[in-house]
Amino acid sequence: MNTLFARITYIFDPLQSFYEHERLYRKISVLLVFLFLCSLAAIELNRQGLLPADLAALVSTNHFFAVHAAFTVILILEVISLIFVLPCSFSKSLGKQFEILSLILIRNAFKELSYFSEPLTYLGNEDKVLHILASGFGALLVFVLLGVYYKIQKRSEEDGRHMDLYGFVASKKAISLLLLFSFLLMGVYSAYQTLVGVEHPDFLHGFYTQLILTDILIVLVSQCFHPSAKMIFRNSGYALSTLMIRIALIAPVYYNVLLGAAAMVFAILLTLTSQYLFQQQKR
Repeated sequence: MNTLFARITYIFDPLQSFYEHERLYRKISVLLVFLFLCSLAAIELNRQGLLPADLAALVSTNHFFAVHAAFTVILILEVISLIFVLPCSFSKSLGKQFEILSLILIRNAFKELSYFSEPLTYLGNEDKVLHILASGFGALLVFVLLGVYYKIQKRSEEDGRHMDLYGFVASKKAISLLLLFSFLLMGVYSAYQTLVGVEHPDFLHGFYTQLILTDILIVLVSQCFHPSAKMIFRNSGYALSTLMIRIALIAPVYYNVLLGAAAMVFAILLTLTSQYLFQQQKR
């Protein structure tokens, strides 16, 4: 078993180191700016009728769609970062998912712009403006609560006591590798459907369902290494928070903000309660 864990670590660690390297982040940032400018150029060419018919059918005629596309790429990069964070503690992984929720709300705000006609007008777009305000302030609220969540986080000594940390972390790395492979497959298939003009739902939402199932799987795996009732309850509670996030993603505007904030408050209260129980156990 130790040999298997070593092989998994040998595969996962170089991938994580490569993806999180500062040099790669800089290159991706430059490519993101290039993508945004190219999107604007392609949209303008389509507006002027200068694109071939096949390509014109795939390109929007609204300049604000370039903003939506750029934030979609940022969101995809953050989801990949989440996959590499999964082998860390449950609390850190959940924090990353809340970061993604705030980005999704921001993305939803910019997505509303793609429904505006050009030039921008307020009349006739009152509902869209309210949606932008709700998504924007909702993202800010989640981000503020996320700051509170990170501030109260303290790694409990209970996490590592009587536990095979190497085996547990290696098991989570194996799950993360499978999740990364699934994410890449879903992304490639979604891109293929877009290119051939097939209507399909946002693959990120489908992948978030996999994340919920993954969190539950990790809770069950943790029980094999650390059969503590308090730890299982805490980790299961964090998994429940991710379920609330998933429901927030499919909920209509306004309700998604309320559900996202409720998930954050639940995670904060769960953290405070867990820390209190662990302190009581030590006395």
